[in-house]
Amino acid sequence: MDRRDFLASLTAGGLAGMCVDLVLFPLDTVKTRLQSPQGFKKAGGFHGIYAGVPSTAVGSFPNAAAFFVTYECMKAVLHTDASPYLASATHMLAASFGEVVACLIRVPSEVVKQRAQVSPTSSTLRILSNTVCEEIPFSVVQFPLWESLKDLWSWKQGHVVDSWQSAVCGAFAGGFAAAVTTPLDVAKTRIMLAKAGSRNATGNVLPALYGVWKTQGIPGLFAGVVPRMSAISLGGFIFLGTYDKIRCLLL
Repeated sequence: MDRRDFLASLTAGGLAGMCVDLVLFPLDTVKTRLQSPQGFKKAGGFHGIYAGVPSTAVGSFPNAAAFFVTYECMKAVLHTDASPYLASATHMLAASFGEVVACLIRVPSEVVKQRAQVSPTSSTLRILSNTVCEEIPFSVVQFPLWESLKDLWSWKQGHVVDSWQSAVCGAFAGGFAAAVTTPLDVAKTRIMLAKAGSRNATGNVLPALYGVWKTQGIPGLFAGVVPRMSAISLGGFIFLGTYDKIRCLLL
């Protein structure tokens, strides 16, 4: 990746991240409160749905910029034309590396945001590994699917997809990834909101998942799935469409 590509990915990713996070913040607050162990109403209901937005605004640009710079760099390093299956593997690895780097920025602001949304007590450091474990599976589903849908659409129409078409692909990819990874998101939220000394305070994902399943069953594991899918589908449309548009303009 040359300097021009680097700066384009940095700027486009950062601006796209700020745009989608600020627009969709209320839906994220509702989702977090639905997943809260004390219940939606006790966690605040629809009151103060912009609580925690400053930390999101501060963290959005560097988080998204770091992800896309890493993602594009890894795509360039791992790039292969040998097989579409290898291309998907490349996108999975690139997205995974991108999430690891982005989580180093995202986790502190995420904890501050959820503390403001529900007022729990959490430790930032113990959340890092769990956030990575939740975010990597999401990106491993979303980004290869996004790239594959763009490639398929490009092939069918005979030219590279436009930004709005990339946005549509991003919406489908994001919604699907959101649905299948909701249990991991529930576990991450329960861990972040755990009280000191509680079982979830240890930060282990599997016990958190088991605890939700034991007390609330399958519905508990998919708590907040509708606002999560809605937010991430719309977010995928805005985020990935904006990223492609800005990057194309800069290049």
